[in-house]
Amino acid sequence: MISALDEACPAHGECLHLEGNSHAHVKASLMGSSCTVIIRGGELMLGRWQGIYFCEFDGPRNREFYVKIIAG
Repeated sequence: MISALDEACPAHGECLHLEGNSHAHVKASLMGSSCTVIIRGGELMLGRWQGIYFCEFDGPRNREFYVKIIAG
């Protein structure tokens, strides 16, 4: 299945750089690299159809992620 991001940022095309993963960089820039979510009563405050996804556009690779909780 081809996604809208794959259509907009194809892996093979005119825009390449040395590593050959320009499409992954563009997709990561479009999606962003951070997320802010409110936690209330120990639960994430997300909308009915919302979720949090970790997307890897240049892999598979092992990645680390960080979570910071700020109490208010």
